[in-house]
Amino acid sequence: MTRTPPPDDGLRVENLSYRVDDRILLANVDLTVPPGESVAITGPSGSGKSTLLMCVLGLVKPDSGTITAGGHRITGLSSGSLAKARRQYLGMVFQFGELLPELTPVENVALPMLLDGADHRHAYESAAQLLDELEVPHGGTPTGLLSGGERQRTAVARALIAQPSVLLADEPTGALDPRAREKVADQLFRICRERHCALLVVTHDPAIAARASRAFELQNSGLIPTRQGTPA
Repeated sequence: MTRTPPPDDGLRVENLSYRVDDRILLANVDLTVPPGESVAITGPSGSGKSTLLMCVLGLVKPDSGTITAGGHRITGLSSGSLAKARRQYLGMVFQFGELLPELTPVENVALPMLLDGADHRHAYESAAQLLDELEVPHGGTPTGLLSGGERQRTAVARALIAQPSVLLADEPTGALDPRAREKVADQLFRICRERHCALLVVTHDPAIAARASRAFELQNSGLIPTRQGTPA
């Protein structure tokens, strides 16, 4: 399942701006995340961190600027083309997983492939393989009965099942206890490196931010570098 991306894969945000009424949340933001690298964004609540993720995901339309994922422009697309690009090039991990608790982990992870018309057997085999990589049990147990850490690793698997060029994560460990937080973080950063997936993480946790290749703080509507180079 692991693929080697072309050189223009990854995430590129250029001159991105967004405001709500008279409040500027993002002002001429530039950010590049190459394949296999990770960037963490910290900052106070309400500073615009999640808004930046939603712009990349195409759920919020910026006032200006461009976003490309996997070498394909996300901004300016029609709703149908945007939905297709999102399925092909972007994956998203939410703080609370947003899984269907009555489905098994395999069913949850395979669902994006099935909705995109993939063969049922192939989708389930791919889901099981990815869950094995993330050390998630995947028998017939409903996802709602798994531990918090197992559910969140299932959410990571679901976001990665379509082999996206870019993975976005919004407080992916924020609802977990310390032990589960470390396990999820270990697997999240490892599998993105191994699969050459650009990873953009929003977090309030400095320990999670320290794992990223680079870190920024979003303040005064812009990204301020707080660490460049090798993760801690």
